[in-house]
Amino acid sequence: MKQASLREKYQKEIKPELQKELGLKNVNASPVLEKVVVNVGLGRMGQNANFQEKVLPEIIKEVSQMFGQKPSPRPAKKSISGFKLREGQTVGIKVTLRGGRMYDVVDKIVKSVFPRVRDFRGINLKNIDEKGNLNLGFREHVVFPEIAQDISTVNFGLQITVVVRARKREHAIELYKKLGFLFKKEK
Repeated sequence: MKQASLREKYQKEIKPELQKELGLKNVNASPVLEKVVVNVGLGRMGQNANFQEKVLPEIIKEVSQMFGQKPSPRPAKKSISGFKLREGQTVGIKVTLRGGRMYDVVDKIVKSVFPRVRDFRGINLKNIDEKGNLNLGFREHVVFPEIAQDISTVNFGLQITVVVRARKREHAIELYKKLGFLFKKEK
């Protein structure tokens, strides 16, 4: 039997449950995922001699494998001599995921990535801002199952922001719990 996708599970099970638990009159008032934004800061790597020819294409290839979408390069808006940064120089790459791909990535993070993170004890509730958006940081990209650690030639970290539309921060936290995110116990 085929496993239902997270998107289908959200529509059929999670959304009505949230409506009941949060006491919402309209099912469309339930918190919902809007998008997932992935950022990779290139920082000091950008000062390598062969960065544009070898390192950047490799990073773009691996991010494309991890998220199924080609990232867009983010150029510096102005020069800063103290950081040896020139206007137009690539300082990061970004991927914005929506729709089915967004739900697939959230499902992959919960079921495949977190179990591969060393000493993972749950997400700190401080990672959720006042609007309910969840910010996750990964020091190494090799925790993603698509990346073979022995084959990968570059090592970089990434930041993932899960953007939700919710009335309150507490509603967003309930949504994350229903989606399978594990949070640290409050003391």
